[in-house]
Amino acid sequence: MSASLALDSLTKVFDGAVAPALDGVSLSVDAGECLAILGPSGSGKSSVLRAIAGLDAPTSGRILVDGADVAGVAPERRGMAMVFQRPLLFPHLSVLDNVAFAATVAGQPKREARADARQFLELVQLEGFGERPVTALSGGQEQRVAIARALAARPRVLLLDEPFSALDPELRTDMHALLRQICQQLNPTIVMVTHDRDEAAVVADRVALLSAGRLLQHDTVERLYTRPVALAVARLMGGRIELPGEVGNGVHRSALGAIAAPDGESWPEGPGMLVVRHEAVHVAPLESAVPDGMVAVEVVVADRRARGPRAEISLACGEAMLEAEVPASRPLVVGQRAITHIPRSACTVVPLDER
Repeated sequence: MSASLALDSLTKVFDGAVAPALDGVSLSVDAGECLAILGPSGSGKSSVLRAIAGLDAPTSGRILVDGADVAGVAPERRGMAMVFQRPLLFPHLSVLDNVAFAATVAGQPKREARADARQFLELVQLEGFGERPVTALSGGQEQRVAIARALAARPRVLLLDEPFSALDPELRTDMHALLRQICQQLNPTIVMVTHDRDEAAVVADRVALLSAGRLLQHDTVERLYTRPVALAVARLMGGRIELPGEVGNGVHRSALGAIAAPDGESWPEGPGMLVVRHEAVHVAPLESAVPDGMVAVEVVVADRRARGPRAEISLACGEAMLEAEVPASRPLVVGQRAITHIPRSACTVVPLDER
């Protein structure tokens, strides 16, 4: 059922638009892989999905499914299924007949189509719901039916357009777990659009990060967090620590001091922005020994913000400002001196000119 997908220099310019909605986007999705397309509003992520589905024709570029260009193929002949933010179920059909719809339209005998549909309802944990009207379902149940209906069509590529964004946090967590279970059992090729980096981290094998119609980085979530290729990537992934400086002989010098590149890495010479994940910053008592591989920086607590069981801490080091998280029970107060331990492996440098 699963197919590989590749986008080759995909460009979309809407009539009258000043800038392209998509500007030469190229990426690949392996068969059986779940790709999340992540970006802020207006980044072009939904335009990518609509182009893949055939709902909007690209201005130029290719859309390859198992190596064959489908850019000129009608949507219904691409072998894809799409789930939207709103489930778009047929209100006059039962839950079971909604799921069996594609097979029935394709000419499969109704009994066989309904038997097949029951298996997909079981997969989305809605066994016993088949004869209910869809109007009797909750929002989360409706979205499960929409996913079952899409999977029952046995698509080569399953497209998800922010399908969980309208659900409350607990239901979203449940749906993330369900999607991971579906990936394990069926190994479908999935392309999902989301504006939520936490959602992308939970469900996707890799993430394509878009901004202003351009692909900034296509990588694993871990590398997007720890090895962004541009300042925009670091910021979109929630980075809080940025230190402008200069790289010379593999060492970045800034208000924080001199920090050498991690072993096995090299930083380009010249101006560069040191970025560090705040989660990697460890706040320790002044007298603490410095573990191997750590950069030690003396700081003063400038601010403390409670966040339930955790507290966010702002730390001043001369003109530089660091951020960290500590347990809420940690007795750190504004004005207190401390030392931070920062793993060199958590440091990277991106170009200064990409603000």
